[in-house]
Amino acid sequence: MSGPAAGSNDRPVAVVTGSGRRRIGYHVAARLAQEGFALLLHYRTAAQEAAQNAQELSQQYSVPVLTAAADLTEESQVQELARTTLEQFGRVDVAVHCAAIWKRKSLEETTAADVREHFEVNLLSTFLICQTFGLQMVRQEQGGCLVTIGDWADIRPYPDYAAYFASKAAIPGLTRTMAVELGRRHPRVRVNAVLPGPVMLPEDLPAEERQAVIAATLLKREGKPEHVAQAVWHFVQNDYLTGVCLPVDGGRSIYAAGW
Repeated sequence: MSGPAAGSNDRPVAVVTGSGRRRIGYHVAARLAQEGFALLLHYRTAAQEAAQNAQELSQQYSVPVLTAAADLTEESQVQELARTTLEQFGRVDVAVHCAAIWKRKSLEETTAADVREHFEVNLLSTFLICQTFGLQMVRQEQGGCLVTIGDWADIRPYPDYAAYFASKAAIPGLTRTMAVELGRRHPRVRVNAVLPGPVMLPEDLPAEERQAVIAATLLKREGKPEHVAQAVWHFVQNDYLTGVCLPVDGGRSIYAAGW
């Protein structure tokens, strides 16, 4: 764990997983820093990038930013992440779980090990984050807000990602379950999900595939990670939303292209 001093516990605190690299988690963290949140940036292996991100966000937005490593598929490490947050900041108001894996494999090549890996990283870790940080929020008078990250395409999956989409398809159900479980324990604990569409497409995606994905949206453009961050902030800000799964996909999920 590294970073500048945490400072006063009067400032709202957010934990953002998967924020070591410059992907969606980083942009979510940047938006929350912009809104004045103290941050704990989680990473698994990208220690150097996480430290650099923490320094940049702290300097740019004048907020405390710490970093911490954890394997989120291990219950004890998730619990340690929560303890670190409380020791350093004294509270946790928001937890956004962005960490995930996305591996392309044909159905013929996909093994049981591949499926287990995707379910552990994408689903089990989401459960553990919601359970651990959610129950901490239940113990706080002010409650808190959890945001999970799913995928719009769990209802219309792409080929060659069977393990990924199977694991991500469970996120909306888990989100609603946690909204019920935690909300009945404390009416100020809320759980919602963002379901991104074509946002930060893989750099190695062939040009023709990229064009086809963009053409299949109503807005005819690739989404930006800032669009996801804005949706997260909407969930944080609007305290009458819980159990909501919001597609941020440029209309991709409702558009029957070619008709």
